Amino acid sequence: MTRPAGEAVARTRDAALARAGADFDSGAFLAALAPLIAIPSESQNPDRGPERRRYLEEGIAPLLAAMGYAWRVHENPTGADLPFLVARRIEDPALPTVLTYGHGDVILGQEGAWSAGRDPWRLSVEGDRVYGRGVADNKGQHVTNLRALSHVLAVRGRLGFNSTILIETGEEAGSAGLADFARAEREALKADVLIASDGPRIAPDRPTIFLGTRGALNFALTVDLRTGAHHSGNWGGLLANPALILAHALAAITDGRGAIRVPEWRPTSLTPEIRAVLADIELPDHPDLPRIDRDWGEPGLRPEERVFGWNAFEVLAMSAGTPARPVNAIPGRAVAHCQLRYVVGTDADDILPALRRHLDREGFSQVAIDATRETIFHATRAPLDNPWVLMARDSLAATGGRAPAMMPNLGGSLPNEVFAEILGLPTVWVPQSYGGCNQHAPDEHLPLKLMRESLRLMTGLFWDAGAGQGPDGQNSGPG
Repeated sequence: MTRPAGEAVARTRDAALARAGADFDSGAFLAALAPLIAIPSESQNPDRGPERRRYLEEGIAPLLAAMGYAWRVHENPTGADLPFLVARRIEDPALPTVLTYGHGDVILGQEGAWSAGRDPWRLSVEGDRVYGRGVADNKGQHVTNLRALSHVLAVRGRLGFNSTILIETGEEAGSAGLADFARAEREALKADVLIASDGPRIAPDRPTIFLGTRGALNFALTVDLRTGAHHSGNWGGLLANPALILAHALAAITDGRGAIRVPEWRPTSLTPEIRAVLADIELPDHPDLPRIDRDWGEPGLRPEERVFGWNAFEVLAMSAGTPARPVNAIPGRAVAHCQLRYVVGTDADDILPALRRHLDREGFSQVAIDATRETIFHATRAPLDNPWVLMARDSLAATGGRAPAMMPNLGGSLPNEVFAEILGLPTVWVPQSYGGCNQHAPDEHLPLKLMRESLRLMTGLFWDAGAGQGPDGQNSGPG
């Protein structure tokens, strides 16, 4: 990156943070984000293929080229029009490499449903908030990281590490092809750590790091006894009711407060070390969020332990007969669509076999179990004592003035197994959103204060990633 003639820049961390703050305060950051928000790169809309590609080639690539990155757009191995962009800046093969990820696709814009006539494809500042589709998920977050990298380059003259950027365009459609792409491009994506941003902080005013995700497995439980329904007056008491059987089978999976009864689904990974980390985290009581049912779930655990350190079984939908228009008939079939959110320490391959064994023991052999789709995402978690994790923790504390919330994993899911398992990386996620941002709804937004703080935090983090002392004063990585 070139510096204007005559500009004297102190090569210090504070100078980089000051530059990041000025970038936001001057309006330059939002001016750079606005044209990217304007690209309707919906991945759930098959007609938006050209827009997704335009986002990479005309939106992101010029920003990276200006920072000295070589970039290329790759086709999706599935054949879907969901391309990937990979950009690399190699400063010295002896230096560590930081992989940074983001997704340029967004959820459907939902035009006409936004308040006050807002246009989802136009960035707007109203009061202390910035509105636009992708502001929170994920354009605003990965653009923050790109701008942060640019500030380190402008002040230090180099990053101090090699940098690889991966931007996909299909995350909101399940990251189709990402795993196969990572396998095929393993050498190009080879790195020492993933540092990326997605998802919400634990609270709007608390910088957060999470090291992985819970996994998720969707499946259906079905009791199919006969074809058609039969009159309840003529057959009541004579025919087994599949809805009743299914209800009792569900009740065998958890107790009345939702605590899991399947032995293999009760993880052993909520160790004293993990509990000690979670003791520093408190879920917010925020007016934009549902109120937590504190007496729900596993007894003896704090809510924070239940969502970040434990498994959760959920019934997402269920039906028998004709719920919208009930008739006096015993249904022949009942089905429940279910999900297990699971943490590291749960054998993903044994989730459904364990359920089969449990239901058989409980007398429900007539309940069929069918995986409705493959595992959405596997459970992942980087070690808490990994040097990159410790560096990130200390960096955010130095910039923000307080220790960040350290979450072993997100309660939800991301394609983190691609980075943790296929590429074999420790994963450090620094979320830049908050729980009330409306990321998949009309009026998606972020507070200005949170966006400014995130830009400074990430600038400090990338500065510190390149500040280690190795041979000849070059960075050899944390520790």
